[in-house]
Amino acid sequence: MNIINARLRGKAGLFRIELDGERIAAIKPQAAVAAPGTDGDLDAQQNLVVPPFVEPHIHLDATLTAGEPKWNMSGTLFEGIERWAERKALTTHDDIKVRSKKTIDMLVDHGIQHVRTHVDVTDPTLTALKAMVEVREEVRDLIDLQIVAFPQEGIESYANGRALMTEAVAMGADVVGGIPHFENTRDQGVSSVKFLMELAERTGCLVDVHCDETDDPQSRFLEVLAEEARVRGMGARVTASHTTAMGSYDNAYCSKLFRLLKMSGINFVSCPTESIHLQGRFDTYPKRRGLTRVAEIDRAGMNVCFGQDSIVDPWYPLGNGNILRILEAGLHICHMLGYEDLQRCLDLITDNSARTLNLGERYGIEVGRPANLLLLSAPDDYEMVRSQGHAWVSVRHGKVLMRRTPARIERFG
Repeated sequence: MNIINARLRGKAGLFRIELDGERIAAIKPQAAVAAPGTDGDLDAQQNLVVPPFVEPHIHLDATLTAGEPKWNMSGTLFEGIERWAERKALTTHDDIKVRSKKTIDMLVDHGIQHVRTHVDVTDPTLTALKAMVEVREEVRDLIDLQIVAFPQEGIESYANGRALMTEAVAMGADVVGGIPHFENTRDQGVSSVKFLMELAERTGCLVDVHCDETDDPQSRFLEVLAEEARVRGMGARVTASHTTAMGSYDNAYCSKLFRLLKMSGINFVSCPTESIHLQGRFDTYPKRRGLTRVAEIDRAGMNVCFGQDSIVDPWYPLGNGNILRILEAGLHICHMLGYEDLQRCLDLITDNSARTLNLGERYGIEVGRPANLLLLSAPDDYEMVRSQGHAWVSVRHGKVLMRRTPARIERFG
């Protein structure tokens, strides 16, 4: 199969992409617009062809549970955790598998082929983890799934938290998680970071920590995580998710912090729709936006990307799997609608996210790499956002996985 009349990000002109089985065999410039051949060519119609979209931060075990058994009436992060604890008591193996697969179908329909899901392991039975390990194998034809052992109720503050984290990794979790700002004391928070980093280093896992997801300017576990990553030389394998307290840090402290963050080389995930919904709940006016400093992180040369976080769960009542929706909202919320930002905004849901997931040569449109790619509805990044575009075709392992039919409008008069 070949893809013709394709535009590639950062390159002028049109291209022909030749696929040989599950690999990209050749990428050739086209001198002019080509007509489809008889061998099943996919016509990009002079629009972008990009690697698949990436979902770097979601909680598949909790999706589609909003209002069960109660709604989060305050809209706060902490009530969300309380509501989830109630729902978690009702979960079963099959319940988790059914809901997570429904959500994965939503993600696939929007061009996502790589997903990192946080799975709650503060459960003596590890029900969710066992279910998600099975799901990871069962959906391999649709997505590549990374599983984070996520201690929703803490490592040090939850009974046998360390043992559960260790067992979760032994059972097949790919990534070690944490939530230091939710531990009962600062000392416990620091201890939890040191423990999870040692566990990841010992087992060869990646790291993704829910870090400082609060408006509290005194929540400063990011510096602890970054220093642990720097000292251990693990920065490229470490991700700090949310870091919303950074939006409340004073600039003098943040200036010093950025020096450490750049030295550490860690990655960042922001979930803009979730954060702007959950944070700032204790403010009257003026209200804080409740997000980390996405633009500043990006402009400092550090790696940052956007995630959905939740789809219809105790923390966020909306969501449909469309990462482009998150991109548009994030660009608005983070003051990133400037010319240069818009020319490369797809980085925030493609290349930057792939770097966060440590995908390496498993990702990208280059000869020899997997034939996983998307045909989009616009010729460049700017037009994708401006037109609220879509992925028209998703190709995985050299075969069409999803094809979207454009909406048809009829005008009368």
